[in-house]
Amino acid sequence: MKKVVFVCVHNAGRSQMAEAFFNQFAKGKAKAYSAGTQPADEVNPIAAKVMKEVGIDISGAKPKMLTLEMIESADRVITMGCGDDPAGLCPARIVQTEDWALEDPKGKPVEKVREIRDTIKERVAKLVQEIIPEQEV
Repeated sequence: MKKVVFVCVHNAGRSQMAEAFFNQFAKGKAKAYSAGTQPADEVNPIAAKVMKEVGIDISGAKPKMLTLEMIESADRVITMGCGDDPAGLCPARIVQTEDWALEDPKGKPVEKVREIRDTIKERVAKLVQEIIPEQEV
């Protein structure tokens, strides 16, 4: 089974949304995980709210620390906006990744977080169709 890891610094918004969309769209034919290099204490409540609006509950998800094992077991590692990581904590500098330059939803108004969610949904749908060509999304 193909595995994808979505990574952002805090694993509180973008990567959590991407993981949830991927696992919903893949319907068990591939698996996504998410993690961060400096995990937050909790999922961004606004990210959880906008996901609930589209029928996905991530409010119980816990931000996780990215591990070497996660990276090594993944077929794809996708970072979520490594350009906004001035501290150099993004794994893109360590392993080959694909970066989706997405704005961090932290501190943004709900309307902006909805836009970020919808962009993630579109990109994840394309990714699932690439990994599982026969999958209907």
